[in-house]
Amino acid sequence: MDGVAYEIGYGKRRVPVYRVHAAPLRGVTPIPESPFTDRANALFACEVDVEVLGNDFLPAYTAGDNRDVVATDSMKNVVLREALAYDGATLEGFLARLGRTFTSTYDQLRTLRLAARELPFAAVPVPDGVGGFAADNNLFVRTGGDVAVAALEIADDTITGHRSGRVGMELMKLSGSAFTSFVRDGFTTLPDRRDRPLFVGLDIHWRYADVADLLAPDPTRYVPSEQVGDLVRAVFAGFVSESIQHLVHEMGTRLLERFPQLAEVSFAARNLTRDPYAESTTTPRAKVYSDPFPAYGEITLTMSRGTA
Repeated sequence: MDGVAYEIGYGKRRVPVYRVHAAPLRGVTPIPESPFTDRANALFACEVDVEVLGNDFLPAYTAGDNRDVVATDSMKNVVLREALAYDGATLEGFLARLGRTFTSTYDQLRTLRLAARELPFAAVPVPDGVGGFAADNNLFVRTGGDVAVAALEIADDTITGHRSGRVGMELMKLSGSAFTSFVRDGFTTLPDRRDRPLFVGLDIHWRYADVADLLAPDPTRYVPSEQVGDLVRAVFAGFVSESIQHLVHEMGTRLLERFPQLAEVSFAARNLTRDPYAESTTTPRAKVYSDPFPAYGEITLTMSRGTA
């Protein structure tokens, strides 16, 4: 149609991948806040999104002409076959391999967005036969909670954008968090809380200054999401905050200090703090809280190096 601008995309969402006996992640640099040093990858499980961009596919929309359209079922098959061929150990590396395969196989797939989300499983400790327990990387249990995520943008065989993350964290701290001295007017009903149980949901993302550190075969400058999660939990445990804004700034400062290879960290924090309901008259620390009104506050923060 004349005078109409188009922006199109299509792809395959949530392709489930369960690769067994993938390459282990070894050689990451330890940090004081985390026990994480390696990942066996006996079960490398994730969901993958593939999105193709570009007006090369416009005739399929305007004229029903599918001659250049790569079926999303074929995209799914590429993801699954490349999962077997992948000899790396990270979500980002897997996405980079997929990008190379798509662009080298299909000339018309010049601009891609690829994303992966960890499907979390934990090795189950079983009796070791000598009175103890050990995880043998053969039996796994599906777990909930926070997961690793990754995304790459690719144009003409070049990585033009990237983002790694850990999302879905939910943390509750019983003391050492306050919220006081905020604006008060005729709409204010919230009391000052000088020491409250703070319940937050957190999504954390980061970008590298040099994408080569993200994808290098030597993982010494790779930032594992497990270490990011552990560092954030350590900060929450030890830092007395005056607000969630204060808390995420401290987390971001520590992340940038600990990982000089990162150019940016960002947070989306949800205030899930429960409302007080009852307090013991004989044991002041014994209290009961319940779910609040379903609306919640959200705080976002991005911290980048070299900016004021």
